[in-house]
Amino acid sequence: MTIAKKTRFSAKLLRNLRERIIEFILFLAALSSVATTIAIVGILLYESVKFFHQVSLWEFLTDTQWTPLFDDKHFGIWPLVAGTLTTTAVALLVAIPLGTIIAIYLSEFAPPIVREVVKPVLELLAGIPTVVYGYFALLFVTPLLQVVLPDLSGFNMLSAGLVIGMMIIPYVSSLSEDAMRAVPTHLREGSYATGATRLQTALRIVLPSAISGISAAYILGISRAVGETMVVAIAAGGQPNLTFNPLEPAATMTAYIVGVSLGDLPHGSLEYETIFAVGLTLMLMTLVFNIIGYFLSKRYREIY
Repeated sequence: MTIAKKTRFSAKLLRNLRERIIEFILFLAALSSVATTIAIVGILLYESVKFFHQVSLWEFLTDTQWTPLFDDKHFGIWPLVAGTLTTTAVALLVAIPLGTIIAIYLSEFAPPIVREVVKPVLELLAGIPTVVYGYFALLFVTPLLQVVLPDLSGFNMLSAGLVIGMMIIPYVSSLSEDAMRAVPTHLREGSYATGATRLQTALRIVLPSAISGISAAYILGISRAVGETMVVAIAAGGQPNLTFNPLEPAATMTAYIVGVSLGDLPHGSLEYETIFAVGLTLMLMTLVFNIIGYFLSKRYREIY
């Protein structure tokens, strides 16, 4: 074997070795995310099983009171579920319409200079600490609402939900705008060629074509709203009431977990283990929302 052939063989061997190392590193990166998810689910299941050994699943799912820290203990999860769903619904009523309108404007109507300024400013909202949003809801939004609704409590789900909606607008608008911008230009040109206006093209061509990415943005917004902690812990009141009235105070699952995780309860006690049962319920709710979003996006993708 000549020196030139040996050199080429060595270079090829080194290149293959580098590719193998890179593939292995990428595999470890993917494996770490999967392993982390499995570990989280495993811990939740393990601790929740210990909780359900002492509290029946039937009581957990049917009791309408949640008072694990009181002398008269009740372990019905529905007050926390009701608070979570109510604040999430208020947030989505704000974030989805506004986020979609902003995305349509930035994608189809805004001049490039406006898009380059507005989109980064919107994304900056996602970087504000959530505790700031919480005190903004408590000290600004709630007094403002009390001008219109004088009987509104100082702690309520309405102000918390409105501020959460403002907080997740960047997630909805940014991802939806990216999905709309990815729609091929020839679809827009074909629509214009048939005499459609820009608004008709945006609503009837671009929006349906990007529905898969837009639905992913909605699901991310829902998951973000369901998992929000500090805003509801500060502004919603932290009282586990079984109510869907946003004008009343209530507790959410995340707010309860934060309250119990402060270290006042002994590790391994029944009261402490309630946070894992609540966390498992929260994870299952998020999973259901993601599954629904997947099937909806799949269906709309087949239609359009």
